[in-house]
Amino acid sequence: MGQVILYLKCKQDVETCETDVFLKDVASIECEDATTQARCRAIKVYQFKENNTRIVISVTKLIQLICKECPGILVQSVGEMDVLIEKVQKDTYKGWKLWVKVALVCAVSFFGTAFTIIAYNNDVGVTEIFEELYLVVMAKEPSQVNILEVTYSIGLAAGIIVFFNHIGGRRITKDPTPIEVSMRNYERDVNQALVETADRGGLEKDV
Repeated sequence: MGQVILYLKCKQDVETCETDVFLKDVASIECEDATTQARCRAIKVYQFKENNTRIVISVTKLIQLICKECPGILVQSVGEMDVLIEKVQKDTYKGWKLWVKVALVCAVSFFGTAFTIIAYNNDVGVTEIFEELYLVVMAKEPSQVNILEVTYSIGLAAGIIVFFNHIGGRRITKDPTPIEVSMRNYERDVNQALVETADRGGLEKDV
C-alpha cells in the first residue's frame, strides 16, 4: 500500500463562535483513506483564551499537527498560506443592533450620494448648460422644468441602477456589483494586513 496523501485547502479567514477550533473549521480536507481524513478533521488547532479573540495560524503549523496525528502521511497544501481565525459573539449578526447599523449605513450612503450629485451639478453648472442647449435647439427660453432636465434625471437613475446591478433586492445580472468587488478587495487587504502584523509581532502560530 502506497503512502497516504492528504490534500489541505486552508481558508483565508474564519469566524467561529466556539472556544475550540478544529482543523475542519479552518480548512477543506480530502483523503482517499476515510479513517485518516476523519482523524485529521478532528485535530484541535487552537483554543481561545478569555483575553484574545483573533489568531493567525500558518499552514506549516497545521501540517505539523497533521503529521503528529498521522505519522508518515504526505500533506499537499493547495490553499492559503496563513489562516486568520476570529472568535465572534453568537448574537453579532442578530437583534436590533444589526438593524441600526444597516439603517445608518443606508442613510449615510443615500444622503452622501445625493449631496455629491447636487454638488457636482452646481459645480459644473448643469442647469445653465441645459438652458443654453434648449435655447439653441428650440430657439426659445425654456420653461421652469424642461425636457432635458427630466431626461437627465431619468438617465441618472437608470445609470445608477445598471452600474450597481440591483433593482431593490433583485440582481440584474449574475456578475458581482462594484460594491461587492470593492468589499472583497477591502476584506482581502485587511486580512493581509492582519496576517503581516501578526507575523511581525511574533503573534502568528507557526512551527
